[in-house]
Amino acid sequence: MRQLSWFDFEQAVDTIVERCREQCFSGIHGIPRGGLVLAVVLSHRLEQPLLASPEPGCLIVDDVYETGLTLAPYRELEGCTTMVWVSKAEPQWWQAVEITDSREWIVFPWENAAAAAADEQLYRASR
Repeated sequence: MRQLSWFDFEQAVDTIVERCREQCFSGIHGIPRGGLVLAVVLSHRLEQPLLASPEPGCLIVDDVYETGLTLAPYRELEGCTTMVWVSKAEPQWWQAVEITDSREWIVFPWENAAAAAADEQLYRASR
């Protein structure tokens, strides 16, 4: 398991802010659960409204791109930018702060390590 820290989080947020600073969004939507933390912080840093649901022209954020199932429903939403902190695949229609080919399970700073280990077991058993 790879444990990310709050310092890593701040660096990821800084990278997203730098990439998105000049863009105009209708707001920011975070994919539940992991994208919510990113969305709240980016909403403040980019001075954009936090959206309860995605809308055309918004920034959609998530913590990790693993299989693409979570982000797939938003792919065709008009004028949206999709950004993830960590992508386990080479980005195609989404952007990533970090790209890795590691199969290592990622534990984000807001997650409980024991619960993350249980999530990993369930995920791997389902594959």
